Amino acid sequence: MSPRARTSVLAIAALSATALVLSGCTSGNDAGEDDGKLTMFSPQGPGQDLNTNSYTLEVEKQFGVDLEFQTTSLDPAGAAEKRQISLASGDYPDAYALIPWVESFSQAELLRLSKQGVVVPLNDLIEQHAPNIKAAFESTPELKTLATAPDGNVYGLPQWNDCYHCSYGAKLWMNSAWLDKLGLQQPTTPEEMRAVLTAFKTQDPNGNGQADEVPLSGSTMDYLLPFFMNAFIYDPAANSAYPSTLALNGGKVQQQAVQDGWRAGLEYMSSLYADGLIDQGAFTQNTDALNALGDNAGANILGAATVLHPAIAFTLGQEDGRDRQYDAVPPLTGPGGTSYASYTQPSTPGATFVLTNKASEADRIAAIKIMDNMYPAENHVRAEFGKEGIGWKKPVAGDVALDTNEEPLYNTIPAPSGENPPNDAWGSMAQYFSNAAFRGAQVQPTDIYEATGYERRLFDATKLYDGKEPQEQVFPSWSVWIDPAEAGEFAELKTNIENYVSQNSAQFVTGQKDPSDDAQWTAYVEGLEALGLPRYLELQQAGYDKVE
Repeated sequence: MSPRARTSVLAIAALSATALVLSGCTSGNDAGEDDGKLTMFSPQGPGQDLNTNSYTLEVEKQFGVDLEFQTTSLDPAGAAEKRQISLASGDYPDAYALIPWVESFSQAELLRLSKQGVVVPLNDLIEQHAPNIKAAFESTPELKTLATAPDGNVYGLPQWNDCYHCSYGAKLWMNSAWLDKLGLQQPTTPEEMRAVLTAFKTQDPNGNGQADEVPLSGSTMDYLLPFFMNAFIYDPAANSAYPSTLALNGGKVQQQAVQDGWRAGLEYMSSLYADGLIDQGAFTQNTDALNALGDNAGANILGAATVLHPAIAFTLGQEDGRDRQYDAVPPLTGPGGTSYASYTQPSTPGATFVLTNKASEADRIAAIKIMDNMYPAENHVRAEFGKEGIGWKKPVAGDVALDTNEEPLYNTIPAPSGENPPNDAWGSMAQYFSNAAFRGAQVQPTDIYEATGYERRLFDATKLYDGKEPQEQVFPSWSVWIDPAEAGEFAELKTNIENYVSQNSAQFVTGQKDPSDDAQWTAYVEGLEALGLPRYLELQQAGYDKVE
């Protein structure tokens, strides 16, 4: 989101809060009038028309409701602005059904809007009309915790998207062909990593006779720092979507970026950069620039990259087969025996489905039944991928599930190249219970280097990181609800502190600052405290103490 777009959204959000208070919203217990329609605000993709979508027509018939969608695009900034405008106008719909990577209600919004009577609690509706949601809450307590506000109410449903490879985002992918050519093994320690990167830089592994190799790179989306920092101290910051460097120490929330281990990690990274082993653009370039590096015409020049998955660093299916050369490197073991992996809960806090006080009692029941219907795996396949034979097909003899512990359930049928998916499903809007069993039950080829076996490649790579997070240190920020009265203060502190840590860490690594200089390190720590770090930790601790 651009600064201008972000400012616009914030301004509209403020207008929304004011308008809703002034309009004297009715109590959340008062259902709206039944006009025979259930209006729903939702994003839709290219070629999709939710009002005529075949899945929409099916649920309308099944639950006796007339759905009328108010739609927005998949652009996050545009969707956020349009949703806030709908709330500010007072003429908002009966329900919102969103996609978390496009737009969602934050926890602070849910608490504020519930107090204003705009968003209604779902507890009774779930209890009386949603047996599948109830069962999901029981089988996956983390989902119930994610959905439940401190007062015990469920003001909206988050999507539970158990993306295994997303949970461990700070991976490093290294060119195994280069290792083989140079007679090297994957590094297991920071010093072995230094030796490998040095060899990549100096021994011409691409064989073109030029010193054009880039040993290691990254982008501003997938941070380069966490993979290496985890050999010195636990760093939970997986990427730009999850930049938090908070952890637990004996049940107390602490900032990792002021600890001795963080400083040691910065000193190590700074030495790599000073030796020319890290791409100069690694901390400033976007993913397009990183991909251009990986797709370099002629010889392959990229030795390694820290990315969630390798297709971020280069295009899959290239004629020279370079995309098949990269394998994930397990967490390094630091000098003190530290060997962690960054972990984050991949499901987004807040809610993508909410009901408003505009909905009649009949429409509320119909809406929760529609949501409930998407939770069982067999219904989920239809809702997300479409009709059998169009968006998916049943497994056949010899098919293997992504997770070999699961029975194969479905084999997706991608849309023809260059074409939009058929208007046959709700896609990502239907991922309300994409749990590990569902995601693991998809059919995948066993050749992880084929394009169609890409998901298995990521699944197998993630096993190298799984369980390496120190459970006692993982701070469950996704379950921490902040009081609406403190939400503005909290948001400002969070943004300023996370930006400060990210910017200063990059400056320490790239030589603009020296992490080994006591005066510079002290100034950095004092600067963080001056931004309000003690108050920020106080708010986080208060929220954490309310988590069951």
